[in-house]
Amino acid sequence: MATISQLEPDFTALPDISRDVFTAPLKRPAHVGEDWLEPAQRDYSTDDDTIWDDLFARQLDILPGRACSAFLAGLDKLDLGRGGVPEFDRLSAELGAMTGWSVVPVPMLIPDHVFFWHLANRRFPAGNFIRSRATFDYIQEPDVFHDVFGHVPLLTDPVFAEYMQEYGKAGWKAMRYNRLKALGALYWYTVEFGLIQESDGLRIFGAGILSGPREAVFALEGQSPNRIMLNVDRVMRTDYVIDDLQPTYFIIESFADLYHQTVDRDFDRLYRSLDPGFTYANSAVIDVDDVLHLGTQEYHLRGGRGSGAIPT
Repeated sequence: MATISQLEPDFTALPDISRDVFTAPLKRPAHVGEDWLEPAQRDYSTDDDTIWDDLFARQLDILPGRACSAFLAGLDKLDLGRGGVPEFDRLSAELGAMTGWSVVPVPMLIPDHVFFWHLANRRFPAGNFIRSRATFDYIQEPDVFHDVFGHVPLLTDPVFAEYMQEYGKAGWKAMRYNRLKALGALYWYTVEFGLIQESDGLRIFGAGILSGPREAVFALEGQSPNRIMLNVDRVMRTDYVIDDLQPTYFIIESFADLYHQTVDRDFDRLYRSLDPGFTYANSAVIDVDDVLHLGTQEYHLRGGRGSGAIPT
């Protein structure tokens, strides 16, 4: 494998990261190689397919009028509601014809450098399992429903598809500077929990919101969270919540705006100016913010998910 400083410009080689680069400690299952790809998508049971169908129906009751137009168009293009967990081979063939992307099965959350490598080569890693009835309402580790329903429809949009590939390529630079946490914050506040300004109002494009029922309402209509226009430098200095609703959501004007704010940014200079840790709390509002809604933060002040607080 190539070291990060010796990478080929076409990103064909999986990088070998140095020990001084912080990444989450994940144990690779014995049956997968260094690319973490499963040999094949698993065979889902009738119960698994029913869980997918029930999750799909629940989200389709909530998302019209809340999800962004590109996401809803992607659902239609890929016909993800035709019944049961979608076949990755079929999705890959259809996506490949539209934007050159494919969907590949992985056993679990995978290491950052492997994830970036797949994205840089237009492969979207999707969890090769689906949640149980016991975890129907909330699962912390991304499963096939979150990954395929939440993420894949937007890969039919050419501009967003380009952004995702460029994000994967950007991972190499973040690793060289040991600033994966900062790049992770950008992913979190855009790809996972981003909002977009459309002609008829704010809409959702983040997969973490699109794949769950409570946050789709909370993110757009709740009085508790802040809603702030995206500023890449600010976002990459901002902490985030991984196990609860977000105290702050960031808004883009368009996918073209998101692409240009990131791809055209001088990340070498930015990384040199970043501290190792985050500068801003996840609920902070600072003087450079373009604030569309100043949240009350009531939900989190009451203790959030663990306290049984009602999202408002």
